[in-house]
Amino acid sequence: MASGNLLNPTRPSISEINVTPLVDVILVLLIIFMVTAPILQTGIEVNLAQTRTVAPVDPEDAAVITISREEMLFYRSNPINFNELGDWLKREIGDSGKAIFLQADEDVRWKTIVSVVDEVRVSGYSQINLVTKPYLEK
Repeated sequence: MASGNLLNPTRPSISEINVTPLVDVILVLLIIFMVTAPILQTGIEVNLAQTRTVAPVDPEDAAVITISREEMLFYRSNPINFNELGDWLKREIGDSGKAIFLQADEDVRWKTIVSVVDEVRVSGYSQINLVTKPYLEK
C-alpha cells in the first residue's frame, strides 16, 4: 500500500505539484490588481493656502476644481484641458446655479487662478469659492 493512494490503492501516487492552478490564480490576481490600481488613486496632492476663517465643504455635493502645483486642472482626479474648461463645465456640471469650488496649491501663480476664475464666470457660473485650510498659529 506504500505505492498507492487511498482511493485507488493500485494506482501510484503523484509526487509532483501541479502548478497550473497556481499560475491561473496568480494571473487572475494580477489582472485584478492591474484593473483596480488606477481606481485607488487618492487624488491630486495640493498644499492649500491658509486662512483664519474656513467654512466646511461637502466633497460629495461640491463641484471642486483643483489646480496642482504644476498648474494643471483636475476634477475628481481627472485632468481637464484649460482651453475646454467652459464646455467641460456645461457638459459635466450642468446647472449654472451650482457653486464651483476652486482649490489651488499655494505655489500656483495668481495669474493662473484668475484665468480659471474668469473662464468659470464666462461659462455662466457666478458662485465661485476658494478652498483653503485653517491657519495654524505657532
